[in-house]
Amino acid sequence: MPKTSRSLPQALRHYLANPLALGYLGVVLAVCLWVAVVTFSAASSGDASFAGVWAILATAPTSLLFTFAGPIGLIGIPIGAVVQAFALGALYRHVTERRTHGTANGVSSA
Repeated sequence: MPKTSRSLPQALRHYLANPLALGYLGVVLAVCLWVAVVTFSAASSGDASFAGVWAILATAPTSLLFTFAGPIGLIGIPIGAVVQAFALGALYRHVTERRTHGTANGVSSA
């Protein structure tokens, strides 16, 4: 069966709407919320916090490309999250579609 080309929104939906990609985005969101809470509570007490490093590490290695851009480099966190989720979604689709096609042809992957 020939593969049809997808538009960008269709490709994003295809690779981001699966349990692995959505789970990863949920973890990144939880880390970013935790960083926001810790940062605001540390700001009220006058203490500095390195909690923001966890948001960068959760979306590494893509977000590390933006770390030298100064404060504007924070845009690397959502970009890194989407790129990593897209890669995880592509891996998930590849494994599940390979397993489905393998069992449909009578070939077991076990």
